[in-house]
This record gives sequence, C-alpha cells and structure tokens, in this order.
Amino acid sequence: MGGRADVMPFYNEVTVSITPLPSENNIAEPTESLWQQGQLVDVTITDLSDSGDGVGRIGQRVVFVPDTVTGDRVQVRLLRVKPQYAHGKLLQLLEPSLHRIRPRCIVADKCGGCQWQHVDYRYQLEAKHNQVVQALERIGGFNQPAVAPILAAANDLGYRNKATYPLARSQSGQVQAGYYQKGSHQIVNLNQCPIQDARLNPMLAEVKQDLYDRGWGIYDEKLHRGKVRHLALRIGRRTGEMLLTLVVKDQNLAGVAEQAETWLSRYPNLVGVSLNVNPDRTNAIFGRETVCIAGRPFLHETFAGLTFQLRPDTFFQINTEQAETLLTVITDALQLQGTEVLVDAYCGVGTLTLPLAQHVKQAIGLEVQPEAVEQAIANAALNHLETATFLAGSVETLLPTLDVKPDIVLLDPPRRGCDPAVIDALAQLEPDRIVYVSCNPATLARDLKLLCQNDHYRLLRVQPVDFFPQTPHVECVAFLVR
Repeated sequence: MGGRADVMPFYNEVTVSITPLPSENNIAEPTESLWQQGQLVDVTITDLSDSGDGVGRIGQRVVFVPDTVTGDRVQVRLLRVKPQYAHGKLLQLLEPSLHRIRPRCIVADKCGGCQWQHVDYRYQLEAKHNQVVQALERIGGFNQPAVAPILAAANDLGYRNKATYPLARSQSGQVQAGYYQKGSHQIVNLNQCPIQDARLNPMLAEVKQDLYDRGWGIYDEKLHRGKVRHLALRIGRRTGEMLLTLVVKDQNLAGVAEQAETWLSRYPNLVGVSLNVNPDRTNAIFGRETVCIAGRPFLHETFAGLTFQLRPDTFFQINTEQAETLLTVITDALQLQGTEVLVDAYCGVGTLTLPLAQHVKQAIGLEVQPEAVEQAIANAALNHLETATFLAGSVETLLPTLDVKPDIVLLDPPRRGCDPAVIDALAQLEPDRIVYVSCNPATLARDLKLLCQNDHYRLLRVQPVDFFPQTPHVECVAFLVR
C-alpha cells in the first residue's frame, strides 16, 4: 500500500457554530478577527474526514480537528488557517459524543499509530462505509452506488501481523521504540502495542534493552548518524513463526551474530534474524538488501489453506483474517468454473493469485518487483500449483503484451491507484469481468469512473472490508462487468 492520494478529505454538509448562538439559521460568516491562527472557538463536530479528523463548520468555513468524533462539542485552537478551512487542535472536550469511548491504549492521545482509539467500533464501521459511498458519488460520479454493508473484523485489537518501529535514544540514553507522535517525528516509546499480535509484545522491551546493552549507535535522522534505524517484527498468525529484523545504516555491528543466536534461543517461535541495509537519507523504512544472520530468511504462514513463505520485507496484508474474508468475497462473487483465464495485476507474492489459481484454467500474476515474483514462483512450487505463472515488470507494460485474452482481470494497485496506461490497456483487452481491490476509496472511485465511462463497464457492487480497525483506512473490492 502506497502513500496517501493527493486529494482533499471528504465531509458531509455540516453546521457548526461558535457558541453561544441563538439558532443555526442565524449562523454568520465570522469576522477576520475570529478566523486567525491561535483563535479559540467552540465547535460541534458533525462528521469524520477520510483522514480520521473530526469535521465541523464555522459559517461557510471548514475546521478539521484530530482526536474528535461526530457529536463532540469541543474547544479548539485554530491552526494552519486558510481562507476556506483550518486545522485545529483539541483543547477541551465540552460535551462528549455518544460515539466516544475511553481508549484502550494508555498513549492513544499521543501516538500516531492509531487515529480512532476514542471512537466506538460500530461507529468506525459506519464512518468507513460512508467514506466509500461519498468517494463513489463525489469523485466517481455514481448515483446511489451499490455499496454493501462493511464486513467487520472479528478482532478490533491485536490483529497486525507485522510491526516496524523507528528507534531513538531518550535524554537519559535509553533505547526507545514506538510510533511517531501525531504531527511530529518525536517517538512515543512503547513496551507493547494493543493493535499488534500480542505474541510480539514480550519482545519489544527486551530487544530494546539488548540494543542498549550492546551499545550500538541508534540512528539520528537529523544528523544521518548512528547505525540501527528500525526494529521490524513479523509473525505468521496461523503458524506462530516470527522474524526479527534490524534496519541498519550498515552491517558493521559488533557482536550481532552472537546477539542473533541469543534471540533465537530466547524466543522459541523466532525462526530468523536479519539485517536490512538502508544507507540512504530517506523516510523509506527498508533498503534494497536484506541479509539473514541467524536462522532462516523467511517464516511460513498458512493462508486460505496454502503455505506461503514471507520474508522481512515481503508485502503481505497485515490483517490475515480479513484478507481471507476478502478472498472469500471474491471467490463467492466470481463463481469460477475452472475454464477461466485470470490475470492478477499487482500480484505481489501471489497472495490472491495462488488461492484463485486452484479454481481456474490459468492464472497469470503481474508484479513490478522481481524479488516478489521470485517469492510468488517459490510459493506456487511449494503448493504444487502448476496453473499459476508470474511475470516481472510494470502492469502497464505487461498487460498489452499478453498472448492470451483474460476472462477476468484482478486489480490490486497501491494507494495511488492504476496508471492511466493500465486503464487504456484494459479497454483494449476487454476482459468480461474486472475485480478491483483498493485500500483508497478516492483513487478507487477515480479509476472506476474511467473504467465505466461510455458504458464500457458496469459497476455491480462494492464490498468494504475493515482491514484496519482503530484507523480511518478501509479496504474495498469492486466488481465490474462488460
């Protein structure tokens, strides 16, 4: 999943007042003295944006306020004031919403890992469903799109199978690991995280202490000094196998092989310790080279009855159970007969390709990263699936060169959506059915509009699935026919 699309957040038409006011009908545009950075205002929140902020209006102007929920009445300090909108900081909760709950994480108000710990889970689902509908209507131009009720996660905590923590040193010199504080690069130090698989939690505090005891330099992003940048933990939800990876500026860590063996002996389910080398001055977490220094370079995971090998930097959906739910939705909708040719664009390591390959005549996976293609081929061999083949290259390059006409094309692009050349190639290929999996309703709506223009395809329905509880992110699958 890639970065956020360059779009403004969605919000409903809302009415918010600077209190006290006699009635909503008498709301006036505020004077410039009331629309300045630092101004204190009382606001009622009446919606949630797609970034997770609460949304309200002052006259005709919009205010986005993090850490709020629809129904809250709050005192806000205006920040980053623009002519038609401003971002605000919550100063005081004047009247809590019925949708507000007590966060189950003690640092939820500081940590930037979750945005909605304070929002009742049922309302999180409602807000995500509305986000999808609004995107399809406002960006896609669809009138009353068929959006099915969102499929809730069985577990709204403890679901993440992977966690990657930036590292820092405290003023006292202790090693810290955690997520960045909201709106900053200041780390909120954690010894456990309620949204990651609980089996990873015991490692966090102990590994931090080991890093401290070894005296390894912790990376300083401002000075580009120090060696150890991130701690990455991964677990197979079904197998329990774990990987521990240090993202380092270079591999020269004294005693690292000895420490790796200590970790393997201490944690029975830990099957591999690796170093990922990232020497660049960048915000990207992983570098191009990963070296296994103890155990093996992959863990095994069971997904949809198949066995997958996952490396430290392999892309794999972080919510294993909901990814299986999504696969079931796709399988039930397609009603495969075993005669179809299916192309899985942006296939990664074959997460969806391989389960679907069991039910079609031929499955072809397209993936731009050669390392992912190598893993997909290995996973196909591991499961004795001869109907699946994989090609390395960009989707926009490979699609027009296929020597077969696909019956079904499955799209699962990064957050930025499909390259326009992919949409053009699909218009030439004319598959009977398209299945579009997306983690960004805005780019999904944009691409669906392009696919359906001139009645080339018809949108049957969109099924949202909640992969990311406690955050505003939502996964969707859309089904189109010619």
